[in-house]
Amino acid sequence: MIDETIEEIRRMQTHSSSVVAVKATTALAELLDRDYRNVEAYERDLERNAGALRRANPSHASLHGAMRDVVDGVLGEADTVEAAKSRTRQQIDRIVEEIETGKGNAADHAADTFEDGETFLTHDFSSTVLEAIETAAADGNHLTGYVTEARPRYLGRKTARRLAEMDRVDSHLLVDSAAGHVLDRCDRMIVGMTCIVGDTLYNRVGTFPLAAAANVADVPVVVVGSESKIVEDDFVFENEEREPAEVIREPVEGVTIENPAYDATPMHLVDSVVTDQRRFEPS
Repeated sequence: MIDETIEEIRRMQTHSSSVVAVKATTALAELLDRDYRNVEAYERDLERNAGALRRANPSHASLHGAMRDVVDGVLGEADTVEAAKSRTRQQIDRIVEEIETGKGNAADHAADTFEDGETFLTHDFSSTVLEAIETAAADGNHLTGYVTEARPRYLGRKTARRLAEMDRVDSHLLVDSAAGHVLDRCDRMIVGMTCIVGDTLYNRVGTFPLAAAANVADVPVVVVGSESKIVEDDFVFENEEREPAEVIREPVEGVTIENPAYDATPMHLVDSVVTDQRRFEPS
């Protein structure tokens, strides 16, 4: 299960960083069924597997934090293998609950900011943003959503289909480069976050130019995500260069294909951030 989860994270089959963190944390439960000679051997295996899961996607702050919290909550805290396993189970259950609760609360807080008749622009695929929109619509708000395709992986198409399934939501899909054409119709741009580190928002590639265009068009940019994705510790964001075949299927002689997974948006382009714990305006 751990090896399969590592490979899944590397291939980015799971799009939400919160879901990735939950999957990785849950995968560590596989260690509870293994036999160990002593508690030291168990702790070494826990550290090794948590490190492998963390390295599978070094761009996800929530994954980094979850793996660190499991290990820190177990190492040096038990005298027997069974006691260490028991602590591991407690840590897994606690962390998964905190991630899922934080994500849901962030969505609820963001839902409260929607108004009836609002038009918004969103990019790529954020399960937290989708949950917020669904809740706002269920509360009786009629909304219009413009969704960029989020090339080259086209996860925006998945978002547009999800919006189309919601009552009281009018879903529109457009290519990334057409976003500026519709910004004057939008009351705001709303996106999720991979993480916020210092004065920089890291999110799916394409977020930066959209936020810059929204800033020029005087359209507020709102970022939604759990507080755990706002990082001030030793986490260092590492971008991921994805397969060139996602951009063009056949190699082109003399052309280097660039395919970064994320980009960096200066926080001065963001008007407000909504998390499970607070709503604030970046300084």
